[in-house]
Amino acid sequence: MTPKIELRGVKKRFGPKVVLDGIDLVVNPGESLVIIGGSGTGKSVTIKSVLGILRPDAGQIFVDGEEVTHVSGRGRDRVLKKFGMLFQSAALFDSLPVWENVAFGLIQGRGVGRKAAREIAIKKLAQVGLGAEVANLSPSELSGGMQKRVGLARAIAADPEIIFFDEPTTGLDPIMADIINSLIVNTVKDVGATTLSITHDMVSARKIAHRIAMLYKGKIIWHGPVADIDKSGNEYVDQFIHGRAEGPIKMEVKA
Repeated sequence: MTPKIELRGVKKRFGPKVVLDGIDLVVNPGESLVIIGGSGTGKSVTIKSVLGILRPDAGQIFVDGEEVTHVSGRGRDRVLKKFGMLFQSAALFDSLPVWENVAFGLIQGRGVGRKAAREIAIKKLAQVGLGAEVANLSPSELSGGMQKRVGLARAIAADPEIIFFDEPTTGLDPIMADIINSLIVNTVKDVGATTLSITHDMVSARKIAHRIAMLYKGKIIWHGPVADIDKSGNEYVDQFIHGRAEGPIKMEVKA
């Protein structure tokens, strides 16, 4: 089976700071992989490297078996059409109504007519539990949970093969976070997508993941099925998933 996404020995540094230090990672078709780790451990840099927003200093990145590490121009556009993304803050355009936010990639990136794009947007809003009456509202008129649903509708608007979720439950109360997690699981199943998520929310990770990988100091220090994480035998993983202040992970606190 050809992996949907594969990273081999990927390295990235910013000045003296090494962020990714030889990442090896495989995401298989139809799989939900969640990368966990604290702030500043390189989770977002990993996703940005796959998308080509950042170029690795070393290593290779493959999508569907095709090396995309240095693809640019039309080749990059072709690869990016396989992806959908739910951003951490929903990242909606305040100047556009909800339906145009959902249909933005269809209109701008795929040349879909506005009428057809609006019909698709309303269908996708329905998939995430939002009625047609929301379509003409401004994002500023929506609650945080509703904005996150709109962001999810946009992520699936073009029926992508791969969806990235960047901290999907950040800023949500526990009940709304659980609703979003359930929506992610059900929507991904409906679309049949492969997903890569990054989070430090273990409740979310346990609900949406098939496999979990933990990133610490630029390296994957553990990966395995979600059911195995409580018996990982790794003291770093154990400290992180239980949120303990005491342990091998030391937080940098500036005086």
